Amino acid sequence: MSDTAEFFGACLCEALCYRIQAPTKWCAHCHCSLCQRAHGAGFVTWVGVEARQFVLLEDTSLVWFASSPQAERGFCSRCGSSVLFRSSRWPGEIHVARACIAGAIDREPTAHVYTASKARWIELGDDLPNRP
Repeated sequence: MSDTAEFFGACLCEALCYRIQAPTKWCAHCHCSLCQRAHGAGFVTWVGVEARQFVLLEDTSLVWFASSPQAERGFCSRCGSSVLFRSSRWPGEIHVARACIAGAIDREPTAHVYTASKARWIELGDDLPNRP
């Protein structure tokens, strides 16, 4: 896939639509307790991109929630889909929920992160590195 590739995504109701310009920076499964609660799932797969490579196409429904002192989560005010994450810990970066991106992207997940707080009922069955 070339660096000129574009990926498109949206929330459940498609009110919040966006475009991502390749290349992405990384893709990983996050097992932190905040992601678990924000998404109602055992873990969330995120894709990291430079903020300048992320373009909102329809932004009328985007709302940011301060989920911790240094981080915010972006969600659709219409359908409630949790789609984005940004933090002062990773300045200039936007993290996009992989499941909200349509089709293939330029990389697969390469790690499980924050596994120290992994849900007890999740069994990791792949060979990806685990970072507590």
